[in-house]
Amino acid sequence: MNFRYRKALKLRFAGKSYGEINQALGVPKSTLSSWFKNLQLPPSIQKILIEKGRVTRKHLMKFNQRRTRAIQIENQRINKEAVKEIRTLSKYELKLVGATLYWGEGYKNQKRKSKSVQLSNSDPYLVTLFLRFLREILKIPEEKLNVSLHVHPNINEKSTIKFWSKITGIPSERFHVTHQISGTSQRKRPSNSLPYGTLDLRVHNRQNFYKIKGWIDGLIRQACKKIT
Repeated sequence: MNFRYRKALKLRFAGKSYGEINQALGVPKSTLSSWFKNLQLPPSIQKILIEKGRVTRKHLMKFNQRRTRAIQIENQRINKEAVKEIRTLSKYELKLVGATLYWGEGYKNQKRKSKSVQLSNSDPYLVTLFLRFLREILKIPEEKLNVSLHVHPNINEKSTIKFWSKITGIPSERFHVTHQISGTSQRKRPSNSLPYGTLDLRVHNRQNFYKIKGWIDGLIRQACKKIT
């Protein structure tokens, strides 16, 4: 160790950085830091090391920028390729998608005797896809689709209804709005938090509730089966 220490010390007084010494001798930077933490270097050597540090940081910044850009390009490529893998949904596939959405987001443990299909979400695309499931798979008539909005005081009610009416294709006069205040936010919720509130879709139909529950149970049976 004394030999390596003397070699490292000589290189340090020659203005070599920890990285350069590590490459030359293989001594870990943590060890070098421990060895030289109280070392007093001449001002000329300190100046050299400071300048090397600036250059290193500059190179590291450029490297990180190039790496970040490369990752962004790769992410975009992966995303575009994955989008192309999703073809037009068949009725069977839409049934599976709808059942899975309800499995994750729907109200399943309803205690009342009169069961209903109910799902709440703030994502307009998820809501649109679930509406396709209700309309195309369960054949729910338009007049049976009950919609309500849960909004915070910072949200404009009229613009929110207009937004969801356009998304769902349901007339604005059929929307019921409920104002809710989070106990933790105390009316200080940021304006960009849930800008269009949360939409609640509900269909009062016991048969369809148990049909969806059956499809979910069928998916549960598939959970441990291997793909063939």
